[in-house]
Amino acid sequence: MFTGIVQGLVAVVGVESEVDLTRIELAMGDLADGIELGASVAVNGTCLTVTRTGDNGRVCFDVIKETLKTTNLGEICPGTQVNVERSFRVGDEVGGHIVSGHVTATASLCELHNEGHDRVLTFELDPQWMKFVLHKGYVGVDGASITVSSVDRAASTFSISLIPETIERTTLGRISLGDRVNIEVDSQTQTIVETIERVMQDPQMREAMMQQASSGSVA
Repeated sequence: MFTGIVQGLVAVVGVESEVDLTRIELAMGDLADGIELGASVAVNGTCLTVTRTGDNGRVCFDVIKETLKTTNLGEICPGTQVNVERSFRVGDEVGGHIVSGHVTATASLCELHNEGHDRVLTFELDPQWMKFVLHKGYVGVDGASITVSSVDRAASTFSISLIPETIERTTLGRISLGDRVNIEVDSQTQTIVETIERVMQDPQMREAMMQQASSGSVA
């Protein structure tokens, strides 16, 4: 599990492709201190397992075909910079929101607006996931916990506004129009929305809920 607070913007120093598998090597520097084989690390918001460690903070991960297909990790190459966060420990401060590292989908940057210190990014997301993206709600974008600043359901887009710290420390300060980012919708929001949908689709549960609401209003 992760907090959505990116700990470092690190370089990809190696990519080795095999059949249905890609090995990537990151120069994590001090972020690799004490890291062990089997540890979980969020790379652009994707939970990966450490498969090899080396000198000078070099850390390797194996990325399977499904992950390459459903995230933007299939697009990285040596020299690419990625967001990194090591898994949190019980007792650590949760500065963002709890994220699992299980990417929901990718979204494409369709608008980019810079004004002073403000950087507003607008992403186009598959409509099936937009119902889980709420104004002022949380969303994980390339592993960074971000508050949604606006939602346009008709266009299937949402926007985020970045502070200078996020611009400086994450990939979100460097992406260009058309680039894809990894999205993880907030699990609590998804659970609530899906539960309400199931209730509304069940006539008996819907009737019971309406009766309960009516009783409450009368009281």
